[in-house]
Amino acid sequence: MTVPMAYSEASKVFEQFLRDAREASGLTTRHQTYTMVEGVFRTFRQRLEVRDAIHFASVLPPLLRALFVDAWNLDAPIRPFEDRASMTREVQSLRRDHNFAPDTAIHDVAVALRKSVDEAALDHVLAGLPAGAAEFWQI
Repeated sequence: MTVPMAYSEASKVFEQFLRDAREASGLTTRHQTYTMVEGVFRTFRQRLEVRDAIHFASVLPPLLRALFVDAWNLDAPIRPFEDRASMTREVQSLRRDHNFAPDTAIHDVAVALRKSVDEAALDHVLAGLPAGAAEFWQI
């Protein structure tokens, strides 16, 4: 069997995702964009049980999936979904002195994510997650 396309094209897909997120957010570098994306992923992940988080990760391209689960503190308490402004402040708190995530960070990452995944599969997974999950990724 050949290497699945998702893996052989993983770097290209990841770089395109970062470009899309940078464009949506107005950030100027891929480093700024990476921190914003990491903050959004961590903020979302913090609100899911492990089983639900893995289910969500299953629709992500390989490198986004890896970023989503990277440095996961499984002992951290699960937080409730809150209003967008509160969760955005949480995104912006990651590496605060080096974080340039705009107030639209969650929306901007959602725009880029929806370009990088099968939207129908994403929406199907989100529909089975706790209340607030689907709204988090709405654009």
